[in-house]
Amino acid sequence: MPRHDHPAPALGALGLFTVLLGAALPLIDFFIVNVALPTIDHDLAAGPALLELVVAGYGLSYAVLLVLGGRLGDMAGRRRLFLTGMAAFGLTSLACGLAPDAWSLVGARVAQGAAAALMLPQVLATIQAATSGHRRARAMSLYGATAGLSMVAGQILGGALVAAAPLSSVFGESAGWRSVFLVNVPVAAVGLVLAARAVPETRSERPAPVDVPGTLLLAVSLVTLLAPLTEGRAAGWPLWTWVSLALFPFAAGAFYRVERRADRRGLIPLVPPSLLRLESLRRGLALVAPFSVGFGGFMFVIAVALQQGLELGPAASGLSMAPMAVAFFAASLAGPRLVRRYGSRVVTAGGLVQAAGVVVLALTVWRGWPDLGTAGLVPGMAVAGFGQGLQLPVLFRIVLSDVPPERAGVGGGVMTTTQQAALTLGVATLGSLFLALVPGSGMRDALIITLLVQLAAVALTTLLSLRLPRAVG
Repeated sequence: MPRHDHPAPALGALGLFTVLLGAALPLIDFFIVNVALPTIDHDLAAGPALLELVVAGYGLSYAVLLVLGGRLGDMAGRRRLFLTGMAAFGLTSLACGLAPDAWSLVGARVAQGAAAALMLPQVLATIQAATSGHRRARAMSLYGATAGLSMVAGQILGGALVAAAPLSSVFGESAGWRSVFLVNVPVAAVGLVLAARAVPETRSERPAPVDVPGTLLLAVSLVTLLAPLTEGRAAGWPLWTWVSLALFPFAAGAFYRVERRADRRGLIPLVPPSLLRLESLRRGLALVAPFSVGFGGFMFVIAVALQQGLELGPAASGLSMAPMAVAFFAASLAGPRLVRRYGSRVVTAGGLVQAAGVVVLALTVWRGWPDLGTAGLVPGMAVAGFGQGLQLPVLFRIVLSDVPPERAGVGGGVMTTTQQAALTLGVATLGSLFLALVPGSGMRDALIITLLVQLAAVALTTLLSLRLPRAVG
């Protein structure tokens, strides 16, 4: 007998705003530290390896626990888990902002990632369960726009907060990097009040128990892949990094076999292989992964290149992202209308536009370095951002278009895990490539080579988009 969600009140405008706020916070915080890393290093004497952990610790715990967060929301109630995650996110942000040393900051960031993993899956699951038809399509478009804008806005906001340095007199430090974390505290408090009033409670009528073997094997799989890639370069590629990478395919294979066996027995595994038989979900995820690898790597690399290569301050570095954010928002607004007319071909067009933007950026860096200012970056940033805005919101709609409401938490968890793991992988791979090239090739050539690698990821997403179902639900 199929399972159905309890009938839920419709998600109103205030409720939608509130869950989108919950979607924005974790993504903003993944990127907000990029422009703050130099001042964190200066004030806490962190060093390269610990700085990598400040970024990777958050990304790893976030990616590892996302699917579990979705399952817990299906069981205990999505609104309840959203409130719990929002409160925990505020408290862990406070711990980050008050961290007395680098290791304390790393620990608080890991806890912050876990809190985000409780909160974020409930957003998509609530939208899936409490909306339908045109309202769901509009809500999904807004979710995609929010996700993309949050990733860009994180670095803009981070640069402004670090430059303002409002806490330097209190802590006796050179910059107010602590404010990039403390700013979350009042936002989370407002989110809690709004969620308690406006977000309806939804849950699965017959929730499945937590898949403990699947959860552990997924965690091992992600950690054995992402931990060595994020820490390997800074640590000098010690033996444990190679052992970990060698273990990854075995852990991933064991995870798939355990999940397939549970699925065949009629149980509900953490990531049901039967869910991957949905063509829209499977093909959509195949694009979300390379898109996010390129996006995550680009945002990290450009922050380092602008601050260390062009010696721009954090505010100017963050402001250079503004054309990308504005163009992304414009494309997101146009997306729903274009999708109704052209279907998934909007994603293909977006890939071509993004590729043009990356090429313009590479040429701009080649010709203008080292006298390049933020104004010179505007054309490339704007064109690339417009292309990304045509792609990401539509991809999110495609991935979840055929997921039944009773599996909304699992489907949302799978998609956000793929996105977050790919963002972390992008920072690890493109970031490590860039930093490894700098000593021998110089900052300019290292940046150009990294942009060309990103261009390859854009080309892959563009080609794969031709296999998407033409109609978008």
